[in-house]
Amino acid sequence: MYAGKLVFAQLMDHLPLRTFRRCVERYPNRYPALKFSHFSQFLSMAFAQLTSRESLRDVETCLGAHSTKLYHLGIRGRVAKSTLSDANAVRDWRIYRDFALSLIAQARKLYADEPFGVELSNTAYALDTTTIDLSLSLFPWAHFQRTKAAVRLHTLLDLRGNIPSFVHISDGKLNEVNVLDEIAFEAGSFYIMDRGFLDFTRLHTLHLAQAFFVIRAKSNVRYRRLYSHPIDKACGLRCDQTIVLTGQFSSTDYPAQLRRVKFYDAKHDKLLVFLTNNFQLPALTVAQLYRCRWQVELFFKWIKQHLRIKAFLGTSENAVKTQVWIAITVYVLVAIIKKRLQLPASLYTLLQILSVTLFEKVPLAQVLAATEETTQASVDTNQLNLFA
Repeated sequence: MYAGKLVFAQLMDHLPLRTFRRCVERYPNRYPALKFSHFSQFLSMAFAQLTSRESLRDVETCLGAHSTKLYHLGIRGRVAKSTLSDANAVRDWRIYRDFALSLIAQARKLYADEPFGVELSNTAYALDTTTIDLSLSLFPWAHFQRTKAAVRLHTLLDLRGNIPSFVHISDGKLNEVNVLDEIAFEAGSFYIMDRGFLDFTRLHTLHLAQAFFVIRAKSNVRYRRLYSHPIDKACGLRCDQTIVLTGQFSSTDYPAQLRRVKFYDAKHDKLLVFLTNNFQLPALTVAQLYRCRWQVELFFKWIKQHLRIKAFLGTSENAVKTQVWIAITVYVLVAIIKKRLQLPASLYTLLQILSVTLFEKVPLAQVLAATEETTQASVDTNQLNLFA
């Protein structure tokens, strides 16, 4: 019989605790931490994520049922609903943001050579935004519409491993295109965006940073063709052009040349037009890169279904951001363990196993490798509409 650590404790052993302590020291506050430490708060919220708890009372009850095991998890003393609520409301959410970013850096190194469907040596990111609707009476700080509240999750997804490299949480009023001002663009990397991010001033800033973009064009973009390049219409391409913008404002906002690629999606009978500042890639690769943008849509769908970010355990801005960043930390932690233990199962399968085995005394590698991965039809069905 295995007499080692609980599965939950083994899972948390993969966390860099020294980094966590540095994050805590970076944002000191007056809230007492002797009886309920920052790490106990993190463990309690991670438990809520892994087991899909519905409320703070639910968290208190479930952890109380395993009170004799809490010490072995690193939680000192009983977890009370009021204590956890106060900690989420008062302790700086940036602690958990910085900790999540440190794990993201680790995960990206592990997945640096992961293929993502396009033959490309450069780093490729997909940028998109999702909106989470809230009650205005409970979340008055998250203004969206006159009678509605919402938070928006702006995410830059590294397509190698589907790791979120940048996350910005805002209220519902922030236009998604404004998030481009918050991103530090990496020279040589590709940024793949839908037409909601079409802002030529910001795209020119990206161009000056020596990064590349692939974005779907709007129908009202005015331009003049300079050159046309040969294409193979059999693969769906319709044109590959070098253009300059001629609009009253766009020509000033983006004075450099652009590449315009038109692609026909026969399966969905759609004619798609892409703009890019890269002139070296084959035209078909440009279309294939945009197809990979769908991965960020699947990421949003996945975390909404399998992590607790649609129903919040606190109503303050600090509590909401704390919960979202801990959810992202859990996602990245499971991705790191999947890679370190070389597990073939999907993240969904791993989370399903963890949700019912956290308090078992079984080697982590054994319990995660014991169940064969099952195909999730619900995840695959929407992949057909790649250019939505």
